[in-house]
Amino acid sequence: MSTVACPERRGRQARARRAAARRQIRAATTHLILLGIGLFFALPFYWLVSTAVKPDSQIFQMPPVWVPHPVLWENYPKALRYIPFAIYTWNTVKISVLNVVGTLLSCSLVAYSLAKVRWKGREWVFVSLIATMILPGQVTMVPTFAIFKWLHWIGTSLPLIVPAFFGTAFNIFLLRQFFMTIPVELSDAARIDGCGDLAIYWRIILPLSKPALATVGLFTFIAAWNDFLGPLLYLNDERSYTLSLGLQRFVSQHGAEWAMLMAASTVMTVPIIVIFFLAQRTFIQGITLTGIKG
Repeated sequence: MSTVACPERRGRQARARRAAARRQIRAATTHLILLGIGLFFALPFYWLVSTAVKPDSQIFQMPPVWVPHPVLWENYPKALRYIPFAIYTWNTVKISVLNVVGTLLSCSLVAYSLAKVRWKGREWVFVSLIATMILPGQVTMVPTFAIFKWLHWIGTSLPLIVPAFFGTAFNIFLLRQFFMTIPVELSDAARIDGCGDLAIYWRIILPLSKPALATVGLFTFIAAWNDFLGPLLYLNDERSYTLSLGLQRFVSQHGAEWAMLMAASTVMTVPIIVIFFLAQRTFIQGITLTGIKG
């Protein structure tokens, strides 16, 4: 018996080793491909950062100079002196933060009513809301501008802030899908204990929805931070300009100074990258949960 069993056992062990080796090769190949794709997408950002500290003679040199020599760190303070960077940063932060607050409040309330509150016509309202996502922004641009002009809001930051407090279809959809994954038994138990809808929304739904709220908040912050068309349409006073308009003004006045332009662009990009890495785990968790269980 033992002489027959030993070759079979050795055969199983050999097959197991070959299978483990194939898994390791497959994993290594996958990681190499992902590393190559990551480096490919990181290349423009590296070019932005390296150009910001290059001498002018090396910016358009062929073949390209990947590592600048010497490294001109003084391009950063020079670039920030060309425009009132502190004022533009404050205006951008104010608009971005208020957009995040308004979007989270309005979208979570609407999403809660569509996901957890039973009322007649709820599905039709949700379908109509989703249908508005088909409309491109250019279609509503002129009537929206006319409304804000009628309200005498042109030249102020209000057109860039107030609409966030009325929700957006995509964010409402994202939050509704997440809220629907929360067991209804939790809401029913809270109602038995005497909680109303607002108390359930505030004390149960929101604390359990931090990944989805972080995802919506990050999307909203990035969109408001990088927005160029909105400030271009509604702001006409340089003291209320945002960073995106400040960069456009920099290009019009110092367009030939590419190193300084890249330095100012890098400074504008850094806060987005820092916030993304700080919220990376929660952000990916929110994307995963809403995508799988939506």
